[in-house]
Amino acid sequence: MVEVKLTVNDQEEAVFVDARDSLSDLLREKLQLTGMHVGCDHGACGACTVHLDGTPVRSCIVLAARCDGSKVRTIEGTRNDAMMDIVRRHFHEKHALQCGFCTPGMLMMSIDIISRYGVPSENQVRSELSGQICRCTGYMGIVAAIQAAAREINGNGDN
Repeated sequence: MVEVKLTVNDQEEAVFVDARDSLSDLLREKLQLTGMHVGCDHGACGACTVHLDGTPVRSCIVLAARCDGSKVRTIEGTRNDAMMDIVRRHFHEKHALQCGFCTPGMLMMSIDIISRYGVPSENQVRSELSGQICRCTGYMGIVAAIQAAAREINGNGDN
């Protein structure tokens, strides 16, 4: 067992993990942060996306022991985030979710896309979401929601 000290959603945490435990194991099993989902356990679907030191990562393929000293933000850490409130509203209005399994990862990716691109083009959104799998929606609503949220957040055009 290895002790990992990290900041999760602005809370200092010290957790003992096995050397083979993933960040998703630490978050879901040790800290009971079950908002993000684990779909494939191989980093291919994006359902487990969280922000690690400000960068979106697939938490199922990041070793927890490597996160010592890091800052992690999960979907639970966005509860009082004004930008995320806008993104969530647009996901609802644009019918960008159905079963909801991929939604936490999509939302975490959305924040990153908007933060980096401002108001991204459709091609930029689709390219950035290429590692996020949704088996229900066909992505049209998701892309529309991200673009509408980006326009509202950045004050560029109608929603």
